[in-house]
Amino acid sequence: MTLRHGLGGTTECDRTDVLPPGYQVGDWEVTQLIGSGGWSTVYAARPAGRRPGRGDAPAGRPPGPTEVALKIMPTAGLAPRQARRIVESAGREVELGRRAAHPRLIGLLESFVLAAPDRPALEGAIVLVMERACGSLRELLDAGVPEAERGRLIAGICEGLAHLHRSGWVHADLKPENVLLGRDRSVKLSDFGLATELTGTHGYAPPLGTLDYLPPERWRAPLGELGVRVRPTADIWALGIVIHEVFAAGGSPFSGATPLARGAAVQEYGEGRAPLRMDHAVPPFWRALAADCLAPTHAARASHTAESLLARIAAQQQAPGAGAGAGAGAGAGAGAGRLRSRARAAVLAAALCGMAGATLCSDVVRVNPSAPPGPAGVTAAGTVRVFNAERSCRERSDREPRCSLGLAIDPMRPYTADNVVPARVWHGDVLAADCQLPDGRPIIDEEDRLSTRWYRVPLPPGSMPPEAWLPAVRTKERPALPKCPRPAAAR
Repeated sequence: MTLRHGLGGTTECDRTDVLPPGYQVGDWEVTQLIGSGGWSTVYAARPAGRRPGRGDAPAGRPPGPTEVALKIMPTAGLAPRQARRIVESAGREVELGRRAAHPRLIGLLESFVLAAPDRPALEGAIVLVMERACGSLRELLDAGVPEAERGRLIAGICEGLAHLHRSGWVHADLKPENVLLGRDRSVKLSDFGLATELTGTHGYAPPLGTLDYLPPERWRAPLGELGVRVRPTADIWALGIVIHEVFAAGGSPFSGATPLARGAAVQEYGEGRAPLRMDHAVPPFWRALAADCLAPTHAARASHTAESLLARIAAQQQAPGAGAGAGAGAGAGAGAGRLRSRARAAVLAAALCGMAGATLCSDVVRVNPSAPPGPAGVTAAGTVRVFNAERSCRERSDREPRCSLGLAIDPMRPYTADNVVPARVWHGDVLAADCQLPDGRPIIDEEDRLSTRWYRVPLPPGSMPPEAWLPAVRTKERPALPKCPRPAAAR
């Protein structure tokens, strides 16, 4: 799923209206929730009236897919500009699906407007019925991409991009979450809500996207009446990031603890003030390919088209002695890359705790020190349970420093090492919270969720400062708390 946000946007994704299994949406019956983002929720569904083990189609419906994905995009209760963005996004997906269908693009089967008188929040929602995939590249990255699969996956992405670009479209939001995997292990690009049709050499798109995959020029792009200029080289840049992630256990070539920090590193590189540093886990062939994709300017990237990159991959795979994944010997390197990623995370945790002196990584702010780490659950009024977006940290029961999270001193300042208190918290900790600030500094977590909401957490007597702030992206709960006064330093 994709969370939409602009470079200066403040989108909070607390709103949801989850449909239960069995709920009928048009001619389809919901079976389970797949995921949700800022603009939409996606469900698995089957034809209404069909049950597992039955091959017959409902009366009046010709034989078709036994399972689909329903992308539901609500418009009720939104401001006119927000609703217009959603309608435009859906329109792009429908138009691209109609005119540029391809085996490497997720198929669009139909679209309609939902009538849901029993659920006012979904009345008038736009529904896209799409081909059902069985997973995403992001999930595969989290689990570890098999060495033999890496080259094939990247080649599949190149095929999809080459077809898009030949058809006159730019994806504009390529990332592992939007690379889906079929049951036959096929690669399919998805989520075309920001896809832009080219007029000549470029097109125009809303100033939205996923920060970790924006090329240097997008950070400086002027916003005109039609939006920001988008060209196929933006997809090539994102492809370079994805190639690096596939071979470096999900690691970005640009360092930083948050997407905004990594974006600052991208801009430094784009302006020639920093070199490109790739993980040594990336094998030489793929390192060269990623480096071409990550050329710092549009002009330097222009000659590296998706078709030319695909041809290079095909030639490498056919070369004598090439491994099954066109990257023989990458397995040990990828393992080393995972160790280095963990080491970098541990260094970051230590840096954030560095101010604490003798109280390094203290957990004194916890309400219930014996509460076991775990998923968000029901907590007492006036408390919040900490959530860590990193799955590996959620599965730990110890106080691993790299899995600790910081509480901010000032919710209106950047969430960096010089703006955190000495006390540390971990996934599952239950914290006292006395009020909430709905319009603090925008924070984006590791899953691209963005929020401007913060919760004020009182610290034990004698602490300096006497209170700290937990960003809402670090908890799944939304307690009913009074509004905090704006911090004095931010008034």
